[in-house]
This record gives sequence, C-alpha cells and structure tokens, in this order.
Amino acid sequence: MSVKSVSRALDLLEALAVPEEVGLVELATRTGLQPSTAHRLLGTLIERRYVVQSAATGRYLLGHKLNEIAVAVAKRTEHLRELARPHLETIKKVTGESANLTVLEPPNIVYVDQVEGSRSVRMFARIGAAVPAYATAAGKAMLAQMPPAVVREIYGDAPLEQLTPRTIASVEALLAELDEVRERGFGVDREEQEPGVGCVAAPIRGDGAVVGALSVSAPMPRIDAADPAELGELLISRADAVSMSLGFVVGSRR
Repeated sequence: MSVKSVSRALDLLEALAVPEEVGLVELATRTGLQPSTAHRLLGTLIERRYVVQSAATGRYLLGHKLNEIAVAVAKRTEHLRELARPHLETIKKVTGESANLTVLEPPNIVYVDQVEGSRSVRMFARIGAAVPAYATAAGKAMLAQMPPAVVREIYGDAPLEQLTPRTIASVEALLAELDEVRERGFGVDREEQEPGVGCVAAPIRGDGAVVGALSVSAPMPRIDAADPAELGELLISRADAVSMSLGFVVGSRR
C-alpha cells in the first residue's frame, strides 16, 4: 500500500530528471499536483539535499545527494560488472551488435552495463533503465530460473501490459514460454518490448541464484540472419563463464 506523500515526492524527483532547471508551475503540471502541494514537498526535498533551488532563477533541479545513493546502488553490481565486461566485449566483437548486462528487480529488469555495437544502426540502452521482465529476452532468461509459483507471485493473475502486439499477454503464456527457455538455456525477444527490435539472452548464476543475464540486441532482421540458436549458444558460453567466476557449477544449470 503506497503512502501518498512519499509517492508525490518521488513523482517530483522523476519530473526533475531532465538536464534543465524546472519551474514550480511546470513541475505541478507534470506531476498533477497543486502548486502549493508541490512547493511544500519541494521544501522538504531541498532540506534533505535531494533538490536544489537556483538562487538566480528560483527554478529547481536535482541535488547531488542523489549521487550518493546512485553510487551505493552501483556498488551492488560492481563485481558482476567487472566479471561480465570482458564477455560483453567478446559478444560485441563476434556479433557486431550491442551487448548488455542486466539484473532482475521484479517485476522489471534493469540495464547495468552495455557495450555498443559497431553497426551503423545499433541498439542503445540507458544504464539504469527498467523494463518489464516478461517482455525481454534477459527477463525471461532470469525468470526461467525461478519456480513457477514465484513468477505467479510477481505478476499475479491480471493480464500483462502489452508493450507491442507481440508482447506475451498472460502469466499462463509466460510460464509456458519459460519452460522452453529453461530447456534450451536462453531467452528470445521477438519485438515484444519494442517494434522492430529483437534480443537473445542467457542467465548468469551465482551461488544458488540467478544474478543477471547477458544479452545481444539488434534489429529483428539481423537477429534472424545471425540465427537466434547460434546467438543463444554464444551467450550461454559467455554467461556460464561469468557464472563459474561466481562459484556456480555450470553442469547444474539445466
């Protein structure tokens, strides 16, 4: 159950996540708050250093206090990123496509690293961006390592949001696909998150738990031309190498 004042304060922080300063009226419009409410909440956020107000313009921008939190979050995946980075480079070198490292924060995945592809048209992921796990190859690769009951608990019984016409529509359909992902060892996204974009991913396992996934993303025709099964085997080999560095016994993966 959400706390309204906290939710409103977070809405303000998200509305300030832009390069330029933002005025009070514009912030109130963006968040659907009354200017008086927005002003009161901003006062608390300024006091706690999450927001600063320009002395010259009176407009608002995010404070560096958020950097302290961001650094703490980044530390959590620092070791994983260090281990995975050489394998992302290898994936990019072999395929020419963008290679990604993601972690699972149910119900989403979060991008924590990327090596950009060398093609003129390539996929970009904003580090820190979160997208629904069920609509991504990486998400399905990680969800497949969990018991079906846990997946049901994450998503409940409601229909899944349709990001594209190809997005999986129900938890039952998701669980059926996760069985296939578990069997072959890698997940595939065929324009399920974004039209025209495909992705293949394999899970990284730590000591008894899934800790992330390696993926390659590209325009769907290039994924098909490269053969998702071959990409899957490449990603499995790289993800397994990271898993072994984390102490996971690869023979127990399937």
